[in-house]
Amino acid sequence: MIGSVIGDIAGSLYEGSSIKTKSFPFFNEFGRFTDDTVLSVAVAAALLESSEYIDRAQHYVSMFHDWFALYPDAGFGDTFFSWADMRDRQPYNSWGNGSAMRVGAIGWAFDTLDETLAEAHLSASVTHNHPEGIRGAQAVAAAIYAARNGADKGAIRTLVESRFSYDLSASVDEIRPTYGFDVSCQGSVPQSIICFLDSSSFEDAVRNAISLGGDSDTMACIAGSIAEAAYGVPSEFREKAMGYLDSRLGAEIEEFEATYGPD
Repeated sequence: MIGSVIGDIAGSLYEGSSIKTKSFPFFNEFGRFTDDTVLSVAVAAALLESSEYIDRAQHYVSMFHDWFALYPDAGFGDTFFSWADMRDRQPYNSWGNGSAMRVGAIGWAFDTLDETLAEAHLSASVTHNHPEGIRGAQAVAAAIYAARNGADKGAIRTLVESRFSYDLSASVDEIRPTYGFDVSCQGSVPQSIICFLDSSSFEDAVRNAISLGGDSDTMACIAGSIAEAAYGVPSEFREKAMGYLDSRLGAEIEEFEATYGPD
């Protein structure tokens, strides 16, 4: 799941900037981890502890509340911030891309696609119970699952288009000129997946996502999560990204990788 974190950090400086180029410093001194990393780690932590809880949906709620409380200034959206700050335990029918950006760990943790989709649905529905919020999370988790199990890009494209009815036919170059800031799942998840499909490497997938000039940290987080499963992550990128994190976040990532990472 370090691919999610790297995408978040690389994109953090460019969110909403309409950068429209792939030529930019990948790791910038002003970059930082955001809510994308915090909630991705919260999902990983929930999976590591899941066997201890009977009501696993409410366990996700508790984990989101607890990790929010540790990093309230990480850049959470207004609705999630209010929900977590009040420790509300009911979903708020969101179709935003927060459900998709935090789902990366789920793509690594299960042995079948059906299990992966069920868990992605569960993790999304505690906040993003709108059908689009659930569809976005499931599509990203399915792409990660397929990529880590050796599916090529053609098979991943077919899986996502057939199961989730996303149109993945455009290229990054076709999308970029007119694309704008969009935090909806339906307006950012297909484009983020295309950024992976239209890439030549892990780094290229993340650069593609940032170059669209939209919700850059979240889209790069999503593209990076899939690209990690397909390409792996260069060791120097992993080391650099871990340097942006505190020991708590780093320890959770390392424990998750030790438990669910590739052999």
